[in-house]
Amino acid sequence: MANSSCVTEFLLLGFSSLGELQRVLFVVFLCLYLIILSGNLTIISVICLDHGLHTPMYFFLGVLSTSETFYTIVILPKMLINLLSVLRTLSFMSCVFQMYFFLGFAVTNCLLLGVMGYDRYAAICQPLHYAILMSWRVCGQLAVTCILGGFIVSLVGTTLVFSLPFCGSNKVNHYFCDISAVIRLACADTYINELIIFICGVLVLVVPLIFICISYGFIVSTVLKISSAEGKRKAFSTCASHLIVVIVHYGCASSVYLRPSAQYTTGTDRLVTVTYTVITPLLNPMVYSLRNRDVQLAIWKMIRKTGFSVKSL
Repeated sequence: MANSSCVTEFLLLGFSSLGELQRVLFVVFLCLYLIILSGNLTIISVICLDHGLHTPMYFFLGVLSTSETFYTIVILPKMLINLLSVLRTLSFMSCVFQMYFFLGFAVTNCLLLGVMGYDRYAAICQPLHYAILMSWRVCGQLAVTCILGGFIVSLVGTTLVFSLPFCGSNKVNHYFCDISAVIRLACADTYINELIIFICGVLVLVVPLIFICISYGFIVSTVLKISSAEGKRKAFSTCASHLIVVIVHYGCASSVYLRPSAQYTTGTDRLVTVTYTVITPLLNPMVYSLRNRDVQLAIWKMIRKTGFSVKSL
């Protein structure tokens, strides 16, 4: 891909316009990054070690946490370095790989959230058939399909961007190699490429979201038929965490990727991108640990097993 381009490296402008405020952002984002890593790694460890959490719902939560851990590793370390560095360059191939892995894990997350919606539908609406509908074999196949689907879509998107010639400016007005920011630098007509990317965006964002909405339509209908208030509360509580993550993730991603790059506005889009590259991975472990009693008990059990307690602090 690089042979067709005059540009050999990209300059990530990031938050350079903020001057000294970048040092404050460095501290903020570093703290958030460490919380994201520790939170998601805790979720993964607890799910692996506690046999009580070896269920389809927590299996997919573990896969989602793993994906989001790598998702942030692709973006945040370079962003943190750039906040303290004058030299913010990224080689052409490094930009290619960053975009490929970022999109791969991002699309995987979208597909996993759709599968998690189906899992809640099967558990609440089809409890007698749940063991068959969500057997470990089916769970494994669904997880692999999400991962493969995510990276196939990412390969298509990345190829469409970097098959274009880059012979002018190399200044990426973003803190990482995002599609909208990079494709604007191409010195060729990008209409067809953007159209195909837009169609892929619709497929990976709108289709799973419609699937989730249909699943929750059946869930609400089933829950309303439950006579006891406690039964309704318990059923809805198992879905609340998933819904919060879905709303934030799909809402932010759709606002950026389901429109042409001509409507790309630097400041607003950068703020929205921070939400789904930093806040969403942060939200996932916090929501599932704070709202989920099973995860809370498993975490305390793991702490006790490793010899720590509140009295020893």
